[in-house]
Amino acid sequence: MTLQADTQTIHQYLDSLWLEKGLSANTRESYSRDLTAFASWLHADSGVAIMAASQEQVMAFLAWRHSRHYSSRSTARLLSCLRGFYRYQIREGRLQIDPLAHIDNPKLPRALPKLLTEADVEGLLRAPDVTDSVGLRDKAMLELLYACGLRVTELVSLTMPMLNLRQGVVRVLGKGSKERLVPLGEEAVYWLERYMREARGALLGVLTSEVLFPSTRGTQMTRQTFWHRIKHWAKLAGIEKPLSPHTLRHAFATHLLNHGADLRVVQLLLGHSDLSTTQIYTHVAQARMKSLHEVHHPRG
Repeated sequence: MTLQADTQTIHQYLDSLWLEKGLSANTRESYSRDLTAFASWLHADSGVAIMAASQEQVMAFLAWRHSRHYSSRSTARLLSCLRGFYRYQIREGRLQIDPLAHIDNPKLPRALPKLLTEADVEGLLRAPDVTDSVGLRDKAMLELLYACGLRVTELVSLTMPMLNLRQGVVRVLGKGSKERLVPLGEEAVYWLERYMREARGALLGVLTSEVLFPSTRGTQMTRQTFWHRIKHWAKLAGIEKPLSPHTLRHAFATHLLNHGADLRVVQLLLGHSDLSTTQIYTHVAQARMKSLHEVHHPRG
């Protein structure tokens, strides 16, 4: 079987997964990249098709990745992707033996999200120049991101019908096309109203669009573009901590817990299907409390 045939097999699997679970475009791209990398290695190493891979060849691929210093986290993601692929083929009757049946995932350290303090967030939110249309748009986006704990993809994908300022809620389309309603808060409502009154029309010009936060070209902004905007304002605010696209989402969850929010409420607001995913933030909050105790307690 050729690599092109393997690619078709991979795409058929991803199409079925999209229909079954509603994969996001980013997840599909990630799965496609991992499966194609394995298929390409198999063909280059031994001329074997992905459907004919053995446990020994999977182990050899993992050893090859280890020799090139791939992280254990990316390897765990790859194995999860391969497991799903081969289990699907067995379920469909195309394979009899799962080559990953006796392969364990690597042990991963529990990584705590990088934390912005409340003062950091305030500085970031004050950074945009709200006398400028782009600055006012970015200000509204940052306020909304922090007020609702949205993923960046969820934020840039928002459309006008998803926002209800009168009721103070936003309808968010999360992973797996799952919808949730998230309250906005007074500050976010104020800046959204001002943005739509003073800046959105200027950004669109003569164009018409339902995109809530259009780019300077009047189209939906990409995740990468907004991420560059966040880094720009963080630099102006003097924030030197390493940031990620989830930074404000992490801050939203941790600051809620620091102020006494119930973990299950935070889970609903974040759109986590599993409470264990949300519990990582309790570790962040506990770590913060421990550091404060050490600094301020006379016997810390």
